[in-house]
Amino acid sequence: MLADSDRIFTNLYGTGDWRLAGARARGDWSGTKDLIAKGEDWIIDEMKQSGLRGRGGAGFPTGMKWSFMPKKSDGRPQFLVVNADEGEPGTCKDRDMMRHDPHKLLEGCLLAGFAMRCQAAYIYIRGELIREAEVLQAAIDEAYDAGLIGKNACGSGYDFDIFVHRGAGAYICGEEMALIESLEGKPGKPRLKPPFPAASGVWGCPTTVNNVETIAVAPAILRRGAKWFASFGRPNNTGTKVFCISGHVNAPCNVEESMSIPMRELIEKHAGGVRGGWDNLLAVIPGGSSTPLIPKSVCDTVLMDFDALRDVKSGLGTAAVIVMDKSTDLIKAIARLAKFYMHESCGQCTPCREGTGWLWRMLERMARGDAKVEEIDLLLDVANEIDGHTICALGDAAAWPIQGLIRHFRPMIEERILPKRLRPLPNAAE
Repeated sequence: MLADSDRIFTNLYGTGDWRLAGARARGDWSGTKDLIAKGEDWIIDEMKQSGLRGRGGAGFPTGMKWSFMPKKSDGRPQFLVVNADEGEPGTCKDRDMMRHDPHKLLEGCLLAGFAMRCQAAYIYIRGELIREAEVLQAAIDEAYDAGLIGKNACGSGYDFDIFVHRGAGAYICGEEMALIESLEGKPGKPRLKPPFPAASGVWGCPTTVNNVETIAVAPAILRRGAKWFASFGRPNNTGTKVFCISGHVNAPCNVEESMSIPMRELIEKHAGGVRGGWDNLLAVIPGGSSTPLIPKSVCDTVLMDFDALRDVKSGLGTAAVIVMDKSTDLIKAIARLAKFYMHESCGQCTPCREGTGWLWRMLERMARGDAKVEEIDLLLDVANEIDGHTICALGDAAAWPIQGLIRHFRPMIEERILPKRLRPLPNAAE
């Protein structure tokens, strides 16, 4: 269990003052000028040594991503874009960070921006996060007034601006290229890659897009050292992580814990355990609604990190743990997620535009028992035709919950569809 002294987000629950005075009392903006003085290469090397992987879902090594930005300017400005468009069902970590600890994010923007030779950062925040945007803007105003950002930020001789840009609440804008399009004032539709943002991002300029949590933990890593951060978790899965635990637990919460903590320990120690006891657990979606669910038999021993969950054909994603007990109608639950992805598709790619509607309609019929057994394979085939065949990962996100449902709970679907007289006897195949 992570010690309180090792927690980065010490005001995650809003018990302290979020303003600059409170942030400074918690250690933010301490020695920032000295960190900048150590140079761009030192900052990027420390981030690489820490093993930090992107906290927005993809898990790409952060230091490596920062190193992709051009070392010498060709005359174009360079930008940092912070993805605060938190729209994944089950994910609610970034909003608490921005509401209760905004200065961690702002200091992280400054240090990351300096390391990548950026002129400014744009924080693209989800439109529905009204209070969070207000707090963030107030914190930015405080930082400007205190000389922490803007001209000669922290007295370092480096000029750096931070802007808040509010989106309109489209889930697709959580995808980095759609976010860039939206930031430019265009419809939020993903661009083909290459070119990648580091070569041509917002307004055709070199850009790095990072999640709120990824940027917000950077100052603590640089201040306390890469070895300290890398001491948590397993190799290639290091550091601390904010987990969102929701669903059928006794005490839903956000909690910062060490990477690679066993799922069972995470749920029982921090969320009060599964409603009705651990044996009442049916399945868990471990990383936000787009990651494939896993049954209790896997949840008993699985670790909460990128590699362990990949090995059981799921993913850590945003670490939004959605717990479902035996009262859950899994088919109906996955159908509801399918409807969400159908609604949020930008419609640019045919497999996603057409296929997500197929997935939802077929699952709705299966939930009612109004389908044929052969359609289970057809449903899986449609999901497989979407997976990996779209410009962005929304198509994958729509397909993976269905793949997970069929992989682990096919007998449940068959039981819903088949009349009793046609259901196979136990062990009939043997």
